[in-house]
Amino acid sequence: MNQDQIEGTAGDLAGKVKETVGQATGDTQTQNAGLADQISGKVQKTFGDTKETVARNAAPLADKARKFANERPFATAALAGVVGLAILNTLRGKTA
Repeated sequence: MNQDQIEGTAGDLAGKVKETVGQATGDTQTQNAGLADQISGKVQKTFGDTKETVARNAAPLADKARKFANERPFATAALAGVVGLAILNTLRGKTA
């Protein structure tokens, strides 16, 4: 669990408390602020979940790329050159 997930969950819970207090006291401003805090917390938690998923799924790909580069340095250099030329041609508006 990362910091964004923790802070997002805390913000969501604090927003629920604030909304409940607003409902109990009849203060619509506090109630609306609680709803806004809940939305903000859920967005931050979702961002944290996404970061966690990307980190978990990208690690094996990075390991495979590192292994390929170590085992085949010349093929890696050629591949990097081809990709670099393709990017340059794309940026200049030409197709490969």
